[in-house]
Amino acid sequence: MSFVSLKIRSLAFGITAALLLAGPASAAEVRVMISGGLTAAFKELVPEFERATGHKVLTAYGPSMGTTVNAIPVRLERGEPADVLIMVGYALGDLIKQGKVVADSRVDLVKSPIGIAVKAGAPKPDISSAESIKRALLAAKSIAYSDSASGVYVSTEMFAKLGIADAMKDKARKIPATPVGEIVAHGDAEIGFQQISELKPVAGIDIVGPLPDALQQITVFSAGIATVSKEPEAGRALIKCSRHDRQERNGADSDGRDELAKPGTRAISPGSACPSGRYCRRPSATCRSRWLPS
Repeated sequence: MSFVSLKIRSLAFGITAALLLAGPASAAEVRVMISGGLTAAFKELVPEFERATGHKVLTAYGPSMGTTVNAIPVRLERGEPADVLIMVGYALGDLIKQGKVVADSRVDLVKSPIGIAVKAGAPKPDISSAESIKRALLAAKSIAYSDSASGVYVSTEMFAKLGIADAMKDKARKIPATPVGEIVAHGDAEIGFQQISELKPVAGIDIVGPLPDALQQITVFSAGIATVSKEPEAGRALIKCSRHDRQERNGADSDGRDELAKPGTRAISPGSACPSGRYCRRPSATCRSRWLPS
């Protein structure tokens, strides 16, 4: 099992254990709107949550910002029901200011860096420095970036920082609603930019790596309860174990992404024997979680 899979499973076990310890609750339908950054992990977690609680999760997908029909702010504006919103942190903050998200419900979940992808098997450009990325972009015939946080940064700040904004006008394009990785996989762009967490689930691409530190822009993904929620407590149960401890770096992945961590826990090595059983509830088995009670 890969380390990323272990991470996803560990969060699933954490949610399950916390909910079991919390005791039974009446079943509810929890309506979630989520952007692409955490979609893959979320899909793994939902069955664990549903089995532990009896709740049913109904999910709508869309970007954190923009004007496409499935963008989360657009969905809310037209009155679609929602309990939990999982999206780019500053976009969630905007919704809090607009009174559409309960302010004290915000939970920062994970940090994700911007990565670069090419079609599977294609030559990988040198991305070790800002200058090498500049050369790669000038040499590329087509470039794609998202219509969400990473794309806003790439198109409005990074190109200008590299001094190539004018050169990018005719060959770099924004991709609305569709994962950038899919555009690259289909051969419609030589180079694609998006958060690594959004590139990883896409087949048919090679992730070259994250942007170098001199160009990197980290995106925080956050969750909150919609003010129109009909099931706020069930919604809080869904996200309660996903709080990201920004003070800890123990769970940072090799691509720079911080692991989803649980409050009141400490990191352990994957595969370590679980000494208590209180967290993963497998006292006699090898603990499959990377976290134990502090």
